[in-house]
Parts: sequence; structure tokens; C-alpha cells
Amino acid sequence: MNIKITGTGSYVPNHIQKNTDFSNHSFLTNDGKPFETENKEIIEKFTSITGIKERRYAAKDESSSDLAAKAAKKAILDSGTDQETIDYIIVAHNFGDTAYGHKQSNPLPSVASKVKSLLKIKNPKCVAYDILFGCPGWIEAVIQAKSFITSGMAKKCLVIGAETLSRVVDVCDRDSMIFADGAGATIIEGSNISGGILSHESTTYTDNGEVDILFFGESYEPDNQDRFIKMQGRKVYEFALSHVPKAMKSCLNQSGVKIQDLKKIFIHQANEKMDEAIVKRFYRIYKEKVPASILPMNIKFHGNSSVATIPTLFDQVLNGEMEGHHLAEGDIILFASVGAGMNINAITYQI
Repeated sequence: MNIKITGTGSYVPNHIQKNTDFSNHSFLTNDGKPFETENKEIIEKFTSITGIKERRYAAKDESSSDLAAKAAKKAILDSGTDQETIDYIIVAHNFGDTAYGHKQSNPLPSVASKVKSLLKIKNPKCVAYDILFGCPGWIEAVIQAKSFITSGMAKKCLVIGAETLSRVVDVCDRDSMIFADGAGATIIEGSNISGGILSHESTTYTDNGEVDILFFGESYEPDNQDRFIKMQGRKVYEFALSHVPKAMKSCLNQSGVKIQDLKKIFIHQANEKMDEAIVKRFYRIYKEKVPASILPMNIKFHGNSSVATIPTLFDQVLNGEMEGHHLAEGDIILFASVGAGMNINAITYQI
């Protein structure tokens, strides 16, 4: 039996936050002092490094569970499945439901349970739970779904990545411009049709200070004791370039697929230059040049929505919403991500 994605859906919030909207922000250094450079220069440098020009924020009355449920409804419809036959709902996120104007995350009950309620699924044997795995959470949830189905514990799983990072960013931190909101969902099930998940790789690094690279820390604003998502950008970049290509290679090698047969690489939309550098180094391992159009990207207009980036991007490509990027039956692709933990994972998949 092959484990396949039989339905996809995504929800991208309507509110657009452009880079120019940060022009009047009071950006501070990590020791609470104003930058000597003007915001215009800060924003221009940010754009050149990350590739982000705008990002999407959830509406004031939307939470992560709302975004997740909206994406899930599309995936369920796309797959043609009876939602009462879903065995597991697995939701990957980082901060649960965080209400607009509040900094406290609400993890109780789980986002997955809230999604099940919003979908009005009545079957009590449909088990709903969350996972925390940083930005690679959606991929890790797909790996878990595969294990459930392979073992006979489940036949069909709904896997979602959803996040409202706009609620947990320090407005005094330049890095706040990176983060965005959104949700992507997939139906995973066993199939007699060829293709599906060919291999996977998953790792966690903690023995060299990696747990401090991405963390929850205090504001750069003096006397503000609230805590926000924080990261050491340079260390994230260096860690990703050093470790992600190796994980991608290990995953691809396990599948038996030749790198020349890869059609697309769906990598976590974290930073345009970083993603391009990771893929370039990955191909360098095989002494190959990076093919044109191998790397679909939507970070320019969507920003970094963490666990939602890959399933959202995948859904958009499948539905022909990204110019120059198309997929057909039999195409082989690679999913890959890196994030807080520090965690890395990848999946080789055949459409």
C-alpha cells in the first residue's frame, strides 16, 4: 500500500501588510537602543536578504484554529472524502490560538480539537492532537500519519499546518517583518495507486547550543516583560546551510530516486536567499547544477508562516496558481524544512 496525499487546501488571510507599513516602527537593537540607520534603509536591506515584500495577517476575529479549519474544509472537499471517516487530525503549530491584542497563547484544548469541533465531525474515534516541531511541523505530522497508516492504526488522516505569528512578534524587533499567518491542510491515506511517500528523514540537533537559536524571549523594548518569538538570524542561516542539504541528500538516497529526476523542491519559505543557497549546496553534493524552475517560492508575497508555508505552497502549485510551476502524475518532488529545535526533516514524494 502506498501512502498518498489525496487532497490539499490552504487559507491565506486577506489582510496584506506591506514592507512600507513598517516605516514608522521604532526598531531597537537587542540591547534596547535605537538603530542609527533610518527605517527605509533597514527595510530595503531586509527586502534584499529575505525577498519578502509583503505578508498576510489574520483578521482580528480569526485564530490559528479558524485558519486551520478553513484550509481543512478545502482539503476534505478536494479529496472527496467523508470527513466522518478521518481517523486522525494532526495539527502542527508553535503558539496555539493567540487572540488578537493578547500575547498569551491558548493551548487548551488543543488546536486540533478546536478544528474537529469547527468541522462538526461527530465520530469520537477521530482522534485530534497537536504537535510542536518548529517550522518543520507539517512534514513531521505527515511522517506520523504515514506511520499510523502503515501500522494499520489508521486509514485516513487530516494533517494541517497553521500559525498566526503576527500575534507573537516583538514590534521593536526587525525580525518581526519576516513572520506571517496562514494555514495549509492535506488528506493523507493509503492507496493502491503507485506513488506517494517514497522516503523520509527527520533529525533534531541540541548538543551544540541549537536550542537557543530560535526561542521565546523578552522584548527589545525596555521594561516590556512580554515574551515573543526571537531568533539569532546568522546562526539560523549557518545551521541551515550546514545541515539541511545533508538531510535532503539522505532522504533522496533512501528513495532510490536520482537527483536528475526531481521535478520540484518544496522548501520551507523562511528566507529567499537562504533557501536558494540550501538548494544550491544540495545540488553541489551531487556535482549537479540547479535546474531552472526547480524551486517554487511564494515568500515574496506571503512571508514566513512557519508550519503553513510548505502545504500552502504545494496547494498553490497543484492548483496552477504559481506561474511557471506545474505538477503532473508521476512527478517526483522533495519536501524539506528546518526550524526551532533545531529540527530538520524531508520527504521524497511521487505525485
